[in-house]
Amino acid sequence: MTDTVDPPLAGVRVLDLADGEFQMVGRYLADLGADVLRVEPPGGSADRNEGVLSGDTSLTFEIANATKRFTTVDPASTRAQADLDALIDGADIVLVGRLSDYVTGNLVDPTTIADTHPGTVVTVLSDFGEQSSKKNWTSTPDVQFALSTILSRSGLPDREEPLLPPSFLVAGAVAPQAVWMTITAYYTARRTGTGDVIDFSTLDALAHIFDPPMGMQGSGRTGIDPFDVPHGRPDARALYPIFPTADGMVRICVLSPRQWQAMLTWLGHPDEFNTPEYNRPAYRVKEKDRIFAHYRDLFAGMTTEEAVRQGEELRVPVTSIDELSDVVDEPAFRANGSFSDLTLADGRVATVPTGVYTIDGVRTGITDTAGGRVDNDPQDGPWLAAPVTAPVVPGHAPAADEQDRHLPFTGLRVLDFGVIVMGAETGRLLADYGADVIKIESTSFPDGCRQMSPGVEMTKSFAWGHRNKRSLGLDLTTEDGKNLLRRLVAEADVVLTNFKPGTLERLGFGHDTLQEINPGIVLSESSAYGDTGPWSTKMGYGPLVRAASGLSALWCYPGDADGYSDTITIYPDHVVGRLNAIAVVALLLRRARTGRGGVVTTAQVDAIFAAMAGHLAAETLEPGSGLAALSAPQDAPRGLFPAAGDDEWIVVDGHGDQRFAALAGAIGHPEWISDDRFATLTGRLAHNEELEGALREWTSSRTAITAERQLQDAGVPAGHMMRFADIGHDHDFSERGLLTTMTQPQFTEPFPTLASEGHSLRLGDARLQPAPLQGEHTREVIRDVLGLDEDTIDALVTCGALEPHPSDTPTTTGAPQ
Repeated sequence: MTDTVDPPLAGVRVLDLADGEFQMVGRYLADLGADVLRVEPPGGSADRNEGVLSGDTSLTFEIANATKRFTTVDPASTRAQADLDALIDGADIVLVGRLSDYVTGNLVDPTTIADTHPGTVVTVLSDFGEQSSKKNWTSTPDVQFALSTILSRSGLPDREEPLLPPSFLVAGAVAPQAVWMTITAYYTARRTGTGDVIDFSTLDALAHIFDPPMGMQGSGRTGIDPFDVPHGRPDARALYPIFPTADGMVRICVLSPRQWQAMLTWLGHPDEFNTPEYNRPAYRVKEKDRIFAHYRDLFAGMTTEEAVRQGEELRVPVTSIDELSDVVDEPAFRANGSFSDLTLADGRVATVPTGVYTIDGVRTGITDTAGGRVDNDPQDGPWLAAPVTAPVVPGHAPAADEQDRHLPFTGLRVLDFGVIVMGAETGRLLADYGADVIKIESTSFPDGCRQMSPGVEMTKSFAWGHRNKRSLGLDLTTEDGKNLLRRLVAEADVVLTNFKPGTLERLGFGHDTLQEINPGIVLSESSAYGDTGPWSTKMGYGPLVRAASGLSALWCYPGDADGYSDTITIYPDHVVGRLNAIAVVALLLRRARTGRGGVVTTAQVDAIFAAMAGHLAAETLEPGSGLAALSAPQDAPRGLFPAAGDDEWIVVDGHGDQRFAALAGAIGHPEWISDDRFATLTGRLAHNEELEGALREWTSSRTAITAERQLQDAGVPAGHMMRFADIGHDHDFSERGLLTTMTQPQFTEPFPTLASEGHSLRLGDARLQPAPLQGEHTREVIRDVLGLDEDTIDALVTCGALEPHPSDTPTTTGAPQ
């Protein structure tokens, strides 16, 4: 590996007119090498003074824009229209915040850009989408948590209220989804010559990427239908339990039979657990009270450091529950490149998350104190002078439907070694849009999400995560199996893995070997803590990474030692799946430009750090301030309020003088507007109890939906707590086309599934072919891709190199269409 890298998106120009939670969209593209030019009015945008603040510095702004260039266009200037038009003329991608000063001032119209620049991709970023009855609703992260069903699953059933997750998680999920849609549309444009308009919605994004109600679930919940979630919050603490030590807390993730046997060794082999049924996670959950009594006794007698060390020695997945202060002081995050230094606008140096990508062995993002930011005048800067070198993707344009919409990855062949949620997601995203994704698996090392109840071959979760793929049963412990893989790699475009670092090399298929076989191959790798540093070999499931990153400690009922509430979530697996898919497409674009492939590696922990970057930076500047920024009251009244009915809730946010006045009128207290006690934020906070009491009385006397509509009609951000069961009846999800149904042969009836990623003029609807049984397409793949005859295939089956499913007979033909 070298110290430099040819950036995958070199030559791609992005004009950034985004704001608020969408600032990170351009940042991800810049980190992959795009020339991202952010446009601001004189004196800077309001974003410079919002987000996580340290003194007069917005850490959110500094980090989200660190690798971009800047220019100024005065919306009031007579040159404004001409300046913006010139910048748009030079752009391949235009990111447009619906509430941008340039949009509200009628200087930028996405529809006009699409008409006058037919090869450009325009992404319009808003809370609810342009094509939505909620288009003009006001929103906050808490409102989005309520409407996306996330709130209904956050918290514990024995607490009175659900728990609002940390608000930074919204932006942390939304930006990758916006980038995924944008780069997919751009890839299509480079194949077809025709641009696109993406109508992006935060609500759509959260439904797809955070904890999708119809998405792949973790192995701990394999076989549990998400629509069986109880009316109150589900209690998933037994899946990834947390226990006190002598000086802290630890979380364990005992899932596989091997891990359970290691745990028994740690416990001293209690006789009461020495029966085979305890190897099954579902049975252990049933017997959790007896098992957890032993866990408590074990951990109570040791420090957190001792518990983690002993667990790692025994190969039991365990980690500490860390606070922000622990995280920023952890040397491992410097060693693996997760943290770097950034010189802020006021001259101070903060430790910040670097970014999420390592390309060809080189970290991208904030890699020096300068952050890479340069200011330019639009009339004489290199933006207008440099030639555009964006690649044209070779091959025929992908097949289009009657509305001239495309599946951009048609013709790509992907070898998918991905497992559990993140591994499933990356391949599914490519398969949905046309790629032939071949899931390679074996009976010796099955995907953890293949752990199903006796007699069950398919779950909805697995079907959602692996639709449109083919399954190849291949034993790589045999020399014949390895020879077959070498031939498959020669015929492939992409290889996907999320093994522990070093696993591919031990199998004899490290990146160097793959490139020798196929110089154009693109390899995607992901792990818990990255492929370098002392934690690279640390066992890491999502719940452990959330604990080690500081997120679990923040997602907790305040002051409640047993209030940790992140167990049910799959975050950040679906986010990381998209981050890797984005980089794969970027590397395919570079391959079109240079002819060579490349490798991207990511770490789950970096996806979490990207979301909480401002709070981590604040913690390094002033210990305690990162947590204070999360808990500091912003205004009153705001928060979670009960509505009429059983466990019904509504989020209301009356922050700011204007919205407070609107709230006062909407709930029948117009006298508040002229009351000097409530004239300022300080005054409202001082009388918070009185204000919230009145609002609570008002919301509890009506349904959450009724209260939501009355408040939104008045311009007050509000959202009722939706559940899984509500989605199919929700008008917004219906009109946005978010849901459809899929047919899976192992189920008697079609069941709901998420449709395409969002609104687009050119991207076709996601394919809806079934997910495969293990080894279902073994013979078919070997025939189609390698051209082997049946006698040869039979011999490979007999020697154990190939593992077809019993139903996989020689009569099965044809890749999924």
